[in-house]
Amino acid sequence: MSGDRIRIVFMGTPGFAAPVLAGLLDAGHEVAGVYTQPDRRAGRGRRLLAPEMKSFAADRGLPVLQPPSLRGEEAQRVLAALSPELIAVAAYGLLLPPAVLDTPPLHCLNIHPSLLPRHRGPSPVAAAIMEGDEETGITVMRLDEGMDTGPIVAQRRTRIGGEETGEALTARLFQMGADLLVDTLPAWARGEIEARPQDEALATATSRLSREDGEIDWSLSAARAARQVRAYHPWPGAYTTWKGRSLKVIEATAAAGEAGGVEEPGRVVSLGRGRMGVVTGDGLQHQRAVADR
Repeated sequence: MSGDRIRIVFMGTPGFAAPVLAGLLDAGHEVAGVYTQPDRRAGRGRRLLAPEMKSFAADRGLPVLQPPSLRGEEAQRVLAALSPELIAVAAYGLLLPPAVLDTPPLHCLNIHPSLLPRHRGPSPVAAAIMEGDEETGITVMRLDEGMDTGPIVAQRRTRIGGEETGEALTARLFQMGADLLVDTLPAWARGEIEARPQDEALATATSRLSREDGEIDWSLSAARAARQVRAYHPWPGAYTTWKGRSLKVIEATAAAGEAGGVEEPGRVVSLGRGRMGVVTGDGLQHQRAVADR
């Protein structure tokens, strides 16, 4: 390490993690390599698609590595040969084995988009919106062998916007994470920060989202249904069925009490002036939907 310049291996996969890599480069750190997940086939044509991070890193002339796992001796040898002083992780998608965690002298730091120990796991942003949290934040943590269980290095809080979608909040949190990591690294490298253990009594966990999670249960509250539309944009999306067709709900506003008890949940009603609503367990949800083809 020369001054505050750190030799870093970066690990990340989706495009929303790109600001973290950009922040490290802009701060003058040396990025020895970028790890991202392998190209995968997707879509109806099963075309081979590269992770967004791959092209972002390649455009900046950085070496890109895409091992399917880091558990093999050869993958670990290649990583060690890069001689990282620190590994920075942002939505990489793979757990790091002990041999990798022990490679850099400044440890492996991960950016997690929640205020740990709340909302550990793969879908913290959606969970924060779905549960009606008023605020969330970003955590820089030292990785251990668990799922988001390592000690906390730094945190920064923010309020969740009333109309903020999962997509928008994720992008904002990772930009915050980039700033927090860059601000934290100099003191961390000098040994001026002591990571603090997470309080297990406050821990909550999230699970990986599936397509089925997006189906709206109209017997629940209008507020919850509206949060579901925001939380699950763009994946898995909120949807319902009407007259035998699948409809993707793209906007929704809760209007609790406006028609509660008048009609059964799930019934579509006219609100006049071209407006439509759906009856929920405690009122109406104004919505805009499109056919889900």
